[in-house]
Amino acid sequence: MFATGRETQGAIARRLGVSRQSVMRWYRAWRSGGREALRAAGRAGRKPRLAPEQLTRVDKALREGPRAHGFSTGLWTLPRVALVIKRVTGVKYHPGHVWRLLGALDWTLQRPAKRAKERNETAIRHWVTTRWPAVKKTLGVAGPGLSSKTRAASRSGRPSAAHGPRAGRPPS
Repeated sequence: MFATGRETQGAIARRLGVSRQSVMRWYRAWRSGGREALRAAGRAGRKPRLAPEQLTRVDKALREGPRAHGFSTGLWTLPRVALVIKRVTGVKYHPGHVWRLLGALDWTLQRPAKRAKERNETAIRHWVTTRWPAVKKTLGVAGPGLSSKTRAASRSGRPSAAHGPRAGRPPS
């Protein structure tokens, strides 16, 4: 790309979907060291602790559900997932970091609906159809607005009796 000189650095950045600063940095490296200077430096950051095959095994184990792994409820929590990862792969993860791994596996946060065990659907349906209409607030008859009646200039309030000082008080 740089050798032909046909494209601007901005055009190269747009085509590759990177910043112009990255293209400038690559250009300087190419100018000073040629193609060898542009060779990939390797992955950035720490290497993953789980290999792709291990991630597949973890995903499969999680899809079996929490009860299949001896938990009393059907909910996955981060500490439970960390324990399953340890059992399946032998690699220990802190529960606070497990969510990153779950994100890599395309798992998302799901919260169960909180409903009382004693919930009576028939009674709820009856209440909604009979009692609710009686209790529900409805719009009143159209009339003047509900602005403050204490203000003298209020359109919806009655005008005050007389302007000036209140009766019974001497002017100060």
